[in-house]
Amino acid sequence: MATLFNTLPSTGQTPAIIVPGKPDALFISYHQLNSHVSSFQKKLAHLGIATEAAVSIALPNSYEFIVAFLAASWQRAIAAPLNPAYKQEEFEFYIDDLSSSVALVPRGSYHQNGPAVCAARKYKAAIAECYWNGHEVVLDIKDSGKLSGKYVQEIQKPQSNDIALVLHTSGTTGRPKAVPLTHRNLTRTMKNVQTTYKLTWNDRTLLVMPLFHVHGLLAGLLAPLFSGGSVVVPSRFSASEFWDNFITYNANWYTAVPTIHQILLRNPPPSKMPNIRFIRSCSSPLSPKTFHELEQAFNAPVLEAYAMTEGAHQMTSNPLPPAKRYPGSVGIGQGVEVKILDAKGSEISQGGEGEISIRGENVTKGYLNNPKANQTSFTKDGFFRTGDQGKQDEDGYVIITGRIKELINKGGEKISPVELDNVVSQHPSVAEAVCFAIADDMFGQDIGLAVVLKDGMKTTPEELRKWIAAKVAKFKVPEQIFLTENMPKTPTGKVQRRMVAEAMLQQQKPKTKL
Repeated sequence: MATLFNTLPSTGQTPAIIVPGKPDALFISYHQLNSHVSSFQKKLAHLGIATEAAVSIALPNSYEFIVAFLAASWQRAIAAPLNPAYKQEEFEFYIDDLSSSVALVPRGSYHQNGPAVCAARKYKAAIAECYWNGHEVVLDIKDSGKLSGKYVQEIQKPQSNDIALVLHTSGTTGRPKAVPLTHRNLTRTMKNVQTTYKLTWNDRTLLVMPLFHVHGLLAGLLAPLFSGGSVVVPSRFSASEFWDNFITYNANWYTAVPTIHQILLRNPPPSKMPNIRFIRSCSSPLSPKTFHELEQAFNAPVLEAYAMTEGAHQMTSNPLPPAKRYPGSVGIGQGVEVKILDAKGSEISQGGEGEISIRGENVTKGYLNNPKANQTSFTKDGFFRTGDQGKQDEDGYVIITGRIKELINKGGEKISPVELDNVVSQHPSVAEAVCFAIADDMFGQDIGLAVVLKDGMKTTPEELRKWIAAKVAKFKVPEQIFLTENMPKTPTGKVQRRMVAEAMLQQQKPKTKL
């Protein structure tokens, strides 16, 4: 039965989790992790968390997050990790969308009336602070919300088809889509990642990706644990502390988005380079230039992979040496079937360009409460249409040639332009707003915004930017804002973002960043 760690790997006192700290780091064995997760599961059951109850986890990368996530899945609940940097309106959407039973927040959040707390209170979700007290992960219930008076639940054992995780992915319709991932989906990805990189108990990774993102959660945490290895978990990525942590705690690989690789390349390397077994890159295109710079600087093979939330993360990857790895390619299918399909769903002959499509046990069966998206995103024979255009070479290596969908990919963060359009359009001076992707050396893509003001109204790009910053997370704030009198449209009156982007960038002389 494929379930997410009914019990964790039985590896005695081998470190599972290492949390860096000064003067003392936290070392957690698999035996201790099992005990702490089991204890937290009992606390969730006592609170009234039943099968299919959504548990919103608004915690930073931490031991508390790991224990809460695993405990929720063991209780047959649905873990719903959220970016702790969200603003209240964003928390409100996600908590309401899943009718969350409880929101787990950091210690001190409740009395500070943090955004997640206010959002949970609005929708009557229970609110509990989570923190490590030196002996256990505490579940400090501050508000019972809708769980007030609920009966204590029995301790559950997860089933393979239970939904273990729900993450939202933005689509071009503007409304984020809820992606349910079962225990079977997740364990298949964990096996695929383990097989691709030959992970064993001898391997130790330094986690640099956020755990609310499928990249960090699956490739950076769960797959290493599934392999019996160790995970070093700092609270956040810090270029100045990366190599110190990597060397101090004997890590031998890491996975990250290209933006992080570029930051590491721009910072001083360690005086003595550690032995790195491999470097993984995923969630955003890695340029061949950065690929070669990484291999030269860090003396390790760089393996680019391709992943999506709907695939429970990894779908393809370049393999370890001595197999071939190709700069500019995201590799070959890893535990999945890969086909290149035309608009009608028919497979294109080898070498031809079309929509990259995949099928496998790791792929979600469909979005929650979104039949229209399910109809357009899945073929009749079960292939998921990624929305990315690409081709395969004669060896089956996938080359992504463009994006069919209009999502903005900012350093691995997928941003819906329509969602941002809707936010900006709420400004009292704005008549029309169109967001689009612009090229960026650091993030691959950043956000451009074209705005038509209402007659007689005045504002500046900087004023707009400050207003938007109060409404959305920092990574969603447009980098460049263009004020225009007429929004470019097709002859039929439709907005094409590519056409808007071209028109705005042509008027930009020279490029000015706000």
